[in-house]
Amino acid sequence: MSIRGLEADMSRSVHDAPLPELLLPQTQLQRDARELARHYEGVFSPQTVERVVFESYAALRRTARVTAHLPSLSRRFATDRLKALAQAEGRVDKDVPEVLFICVQNSGRSQMAAALMADRSEGRVHVRSAGSLPASGIDENCRAAMAEVGLDLTSEYPKPLTDDVVAAADVVISMGCGDACAVYPGKRYLDWDVSDPAGQDLDRVRSIRDDIDDRVRQALPEIVGMTPATAPGAPSSGGATREAASP
Repeated sequence: MSIRGLEADMSRSVHDAPLPELLLPQTQLQRDARELARHYEGVFSPQTVERVVFESYAALRRTARVTAHLPSLSRRFATDRLKALAQAEGRVDKDVPEVLFICVQNSGRSQMAAALMADRSEGRVHVRSAGSLPASGIDENCRAAMAEVGLDLTSEYPKPLTDDVVAAADVVISMGCGDACAVYPGKRYLDWDVSDPAGQDLDRVRSIRDDIDDRVRQALPEIVGMTPATAPGAPSSGGATREAASP
């Protein structure tokens, strides 16, 4: 089954779970869970879909300052996680290599890197980003700096790091999150020593953006030439390639 075939109708997704203490919007989440379960019929059980959606809502709620749009963000997060899980388990095919950018808050460096990689690759790479300790929103100066080069981060949001997105990736690029990421065999790990834009003025953030852009352009030819992995292994302490990228 092709992942693009699954994505064609997959504009929504979420879940329901008996957790009154979190004040879940039960009706909407139940409805979205049923729709997403239908999209993944034959790939995942309804129970698996519900579990992923519940976890996604709960994870985003921990750092949310405003919860009005949380169900819609949870849909997006759960949808992407289910796609990643299907890829990681070999239940759907990868059309292009998968790249995961990780930083601490997923509000600056990794968001800029993901947007730049997606734009520069012109569809030849699929990109995700996540944070080991996600913030509650995207850094405003990062948003402004990216808008200057025609890339809109308005609809983006910080996401917690989960095993499914790591397992689905062919290349994992860390930008200051240390050892927070599980190591899976058969993947390439890069460590980019990029300054943290948090609290920096716009001129400094522009410099960080340009540094990331240079690194993206240098890494892209090799990544585009990779063959997407189809049978990733379980978490491991070895068997992967980890290296520090040149500035």
